[in-house]
This record gives sequence, structure tokens and C-alpha cells, in this order.
Amino acid sequence: MVKFRVVIPARYQSSRFLGKALAEIAGKPMVQHVYERALKSGATSAIIATDDERIINAAKSFGAPACMTSMLHQSGSDRLAEAIDVLGYSDDDIVVNLQGDEPMMPPEIIAQVANDLSAHESASVATVCEPLTTVAKLLDPNLAKVVRDSDGYALYFSRSPIPYDRSSFPLNDEGQSLAKDIYYRHIGIYAARARFWREYVKWEPCQLEILESLEQLRILWHSKKIFVGVSNHPSFMEVNTPEDLARVQASLQ
Repeated sequence: MVKFRVVIPARYQSSRFLGKALAEIAGKPMVQHVYERALKSGATSAIIATDDERIINAAKSFGAPACMTSMLHQSGSDRLAEAIDVLGYSDDDIVVNLQGDEPMMPPEIIAQVANDLSAHESASVATVCEPLTTVAKLLDPNLAKVVRDSDGYALYFSRSPIPYDRSSFPLNDEGQSLAKDIYYRHIGIYAARARFWREYVKWEPCQLEILESLEQLRILWHSKKIFVGVSNHPSFMEVNTPEDLARVQASLQ
């Protein structure tokens, strides 16, 4: 088990769901669930990075450390990078970027990305994926897909169904099962050393990142390697909309 830190970027002004980080789930704000899962992962520290006093005050109410960051950041990675500078993290510190809207993230996955980064010296970043089993999920543009090489490193990420099986596409039956171990959904959690996060935010967004709206493509654009481990844990629900929140509330209650 390697030593690692967790930073939880959380903003109030979510474009699809205003105040999402503070939405109540089973009597707690969402960001508290995320923080508690970070603590269960074995991290040496966990801190919430935000740009809103309401989230700072919520963190204080449940005893979590919080860091105020700029309102101008375009991504959670930008917010994390400012936080690690404010906190004075060492360049060699492994820092996991755990988004503040992941109240059901398994603690084991948080630890997995940190351990995978430590185990793969050529990787600048480690993340995870899980098998896609239905056509409906493969075709869903809200779910990022990833194709890996023979050693588990990312070749490409896309919101489109990749790889494209020209012998089977187009797929019209959304309930159809998919061939095993071909299609993978990317889970948006990342581990990288502090020096990489500092370097990453100096790069301008690349064309592919802008087209796909996937910031991890900036890493591949700059010829850095991303190790993508396969999660051994059951699929879990994310919260992007109020409808997602209702499903998570029902599950946790």
C-alpha cells in the first residue's frame, strides 16, 4: 500500500446541477459522502478544494479540511493543482483527483489508482475502467469509453463507441449484450504525482479535448502515458443530474 493524498475538487456553480456538491443524500451533503470514502481508502490526507464559502462552511460542519481556490478554474484538475501549491505538497507526492460528485466511489478504487501509478514507472497518470456490457451504455455519450494497448495503457478516450466493430455496427438493439473484454467505460478518477499536476495545468486545452470534452485527452496529446487498470468492483452510480441524485438517494437510504 503506497502513501497517497486525495484532493476533492468541488464547486457550487455546476452547469447541469446547481449546488450539486451540497445536495443532501441520506442526511448528509454529497461532498461529505465523498470525503468519507476518501478517508476509508487509506489516504494519508484528504482535503476539499472549492471556490464557494457554502462548501467551505459545510466542510467545517463535518470536520473536513477545505481549501479555497479561484472561481476561474475550468476543470477539477486546475482546482487541484492550485490546492497542492497552496498546501505545499512535494513534487513526489501521489495525489488522487476525486471529484466531489462521486458519493458512491468505492474506496478500493481510490487506493487502486494510487497503487497502479506507483507500480507503473512509465505512467504519468493512472486511472480505471470497467467492462461495458450493454449496447445502451456503449452508445451513451455521457459515458466515456477507452481503448487500451496490450500493457493496459490508454490509446484513446471517446464519447463515441470505440472500438468500432464494422461487422456488427450499427447496433439497433440497446438491450443487446456486448462481447466480453472488448468495450470499456472510463471511470473519471486519476492519480498523478504533484509535479505532473503542476505541469498539466500549464498546457493549453488541445483540439481533441475540446471536441470530445474529455480533459484526459490533453495528456495523450502531449505524449504522456496513462495506465488504465480494470476495476474489480461492481458498477456504481454517478451524479450528473437531479435524476441521478434521486437514484443514489434511494440506493444509500
